[in-house]
Amino acid sequence: MPAPRQYHSEGLTLRKMPLGESDLIVTFYTRDSGKLRAVAKGARKNSSGLVGHLEPLTQVSLSLAHGRNLDVVTQAQVMSNFPPLKDHLEAITKGLYLAELVDGFGSEDQANPALYNLALDTLNAVAKNPDSDLPLRYFEFRLLAVSGLMPELYNCVECRRSLEPGAHRFSPNVGGVICLDCNPEEAPIRPLSVRALKVLRLFHRGSPAQAYPLHLDTALAHELKTLLAAAVSYWLEREIRSNSFLEHLQRNPPTGV
Repeated sequence: MPAPRQYHSEGLTLRKMPLGESDLIVTFYTRDSGKLRAVAKGARKNSSGLVGHLEPLTQVSLSLAHGRNLDVVTQAQVMSNFPPLKDHLEAITKGLYLAELVDGFGSEDQANPALYNLALDTLNAVAKNPDSDLPLRYFEFRLLAVSGLMPELYNCVECRRSLEPGAHRFSPNVGGVICLDCNPEEAPIRPLSVRALKVLRLFHRGSPAQAYPLHLDTALAHELKTLLAAAVSYWLEREIRSNSFLEHLQRNPPTGV
């Protein structure tokens, strides 16, 4: 029996790009089908009923039609635009960073509801507390976990022995923590403090409600950011473009923000 031409979906808009004079190609991450690229015909016309419903970082209910190359968005209705996310420059930049990671790790035609829910929960957390970086750190770690790439935190990835207190190093290339006796060839190895390992284990075992209230001093926050950025970039096999602008904003906050 042929699949129905029309179908419905729910998704998070990750990005859009112009096509021709009035159309858009929109990339969504959907609850039921994973990453999806679709054409929104006439969406750039002021008279289009799609105007305002396909902005990045918007959760939308979609009606689509199967197409020869790309499916076609026929209707879209905003479910949430995560207020006040888009009223705060750093918050929206964090949201775009998240969207870039979901775009990079999400697979087309392969549902991952855990990733979809994680993205929505994190956007809500950033909207509520734009100044905190902990939702992003938790997101980066859980992104690896729900993608089947969670680093080993309890045993040395080389010799499989339990970690001794204080004897910690980390390499995303070999999959996690390494003891002091092991030296894998051609793998960049970073020091890992006891405090950072404890936070990563909390991210593994704990909920956002346990992770978000943590107080990290500057050194610990920088260590976690560096470690997780290395792990994410290793698996993504490229640098995250939006991260450069986010770092610039954090070093040079706009006057009055």
